[in-house]
Amino acid sequence: MENPGGQPRPPGGLADNPAMTLNRFVQPERALALARETLHTEAQAVAAAAERLGGAFVQAVQLVLSGSGRVVVMGMGKSGHVGRKMAATLASTGTPAMFVHPAEASHGDLGMITADDVVLAISNSGESDELTVLLPVLKRMKVPLIAMTARADSTLARHADWVLDTSVAKEACPHNLAPTASTTVQMAMGDALAVALLDARGFRPEDFARSHPGGTLGRKLLTHVRDVMRSGDAVPTVPLTASVTDLMREISAKGLGASAVLDDEGGIAGIFTDGDLRRLIEQGTDLRTAIARDVMRPRPRTVQEDALAVEAADLMEAHRISSVLVVNAQGRLCGALNTHDLMRAKVI
Repeated sequence: MENPGGQPRPPGGLADNPAMTLNRFVQPERALALARETLHTEAQAVAAAAERLGGAFVQAVQLVLSGSGRVVVMGMGKSGHVGRKMAATLASTGTPAMFVHPAEASHGDLGMITADDVVLAISNSGESDELTVLLPVLKRMKVPLIAMTARADSTLARHADWVLDTSVAKEACPHNLAPTASTTVQMAMGDALAVALLDARGFRPEDFARSHPGGTLGRKLLTHVRDVMRSGDAVPTVPLTASVTDLMREISAKGLGASAVLDDEGGIAGIFTDGDLRRLIEQGTDLRTAIARDVMRPRPRTVQEDALAVEAADLMEAHRISSVLVVNAQGRLCGALNTHDLMRAKVI
């Protein structure tokens, strides 16, 4: 294949820039050594940032908590990518937040920011032109400013109310150029801020689930037994005097693998399952004259209808049962479910 200039391309798809070369054979030892060195460098940078944390971090948390608006995260380049993730983490953990691109802010998006908000500006150098040009405007608007920067003497730091130090001794890049350790520290500092805020707000797993209704955690923490249980005629029940034949017909018809046995007042007297039937057959029990009272297991496990579905799953796993009866606040039978119901609801 030829390039537009008519010259054959170097084999292996080398870049047009002659200064770039391609070693098509990976050196395993070198690759692993560089990977380990990268991870160690970034881990050390995060550990050093943790040791530097102090009053400024606490004041930044207090500033966000005392505000009535949102946290507006801003950053350019790699810091901007970190900022988008930071805003998403804050928003999902109870702190309303959004990302505003600094360049777009200079062309109208600054109108998204109000005096009730807190701006969290991220810049390793603290001198990003797109950010610094906004600082006098934010000051006139009386918008509180938290800076994440590596330079305490930078323009961004001088304009900020509080500065979070995200400096690093060196980047993980072998040339000490590509943002690597510095962006890792920024990301970790954002997570630290989000965790401190969620703790101060008393943010619970249930609150997290409400902002993640489509995820696995959301289903586990928002789905109740009443949402997935079988109810009404779908619940298999027989009286104490039912024959084993009638009992098995009820189990087969309702497809639960078990049936509740009810007393004369409609209360739960016991339960009978497919497993119980197998055990009786193995024991040689004569089932022709037996009735439900004779073969049922009394005092069966039950779960409240307003319990979380994951609690029902835990109950069944703990006691090695595949179905459970559901009761209401008065202890009366109101439903039933088995592991297949929980699997369909993606709770397990």
